[in-house]
Amino acid sequence: MKVLIAYYSMYGHIHRMARAVAEGAKEVPGTEVIVRQVPETLPEKVLEKMGALDARKTMADIPVATMEDLAAADAIIFGTPTRFGNMCGQMRQFLDAAGQLWAADALVGKVGSVFASSNTPHGGQETTIVSFHLTLLHLGMIIVGLPYSFKGQMRIDEITGGSPYGASTIAGPRGDRLPSENELAAARFQGKHVAGIAKKLAG
Repeated sequence: MKVLIAYYSMYGHIHRMARAVAEGAKEVPGTEVIVRQVPETLPEKVLEKMGALDARKTMADIPVATMEDLAAADAIIFGTPTRFGNMCGQMRQFLDAAGQLWAADALVGKVGSVFASSNTPHGGQETTIVSFHLTLLHLGMIIVGLPYSFKGQMRIDEITGGSPYGASTIAGPRGDRLPSENELAAARFQGKHVAGIAKKLAG
């Protein structure tokens, strides 16, 4: 049973969350976890001006996702930063290339799930995940979120990401806040939860 984690990360926040998602998925026996990043669409000069070039280089060892990766997976967990309440352009462009998979019903019945990040607590994490679900529904996927059995999303003693729609992290206005332990725990929980459901469906 294969779980694909396909993400885009500009400054490393979603990259860290993706690693935690992978850790959780690996806890389900018989699960093969594949981690991929979607193709970059910005030129190096633009990334340099945005202060993202060094962070992007730290992820250079992660292979680039392909449509074949999507087709081969039993479950796909997508990770994206928020861009004005929606998925980032890199992820949008990647998914816009999935027309042939859509036409062939290649993703129908597969599990789909999403995690995200934003700069502020109310910076669009929930709308990013929920609007992402629209694409997954068009592809025929079975959507899985982050249930309230993960009690960490009910905490009020600290500022934290996470909602029933999926795990998330808050990067801070300057992007200098790293995912908290609670946010990473949410990501691990989501990874294990998705893998467990996919295993049941595949069995």
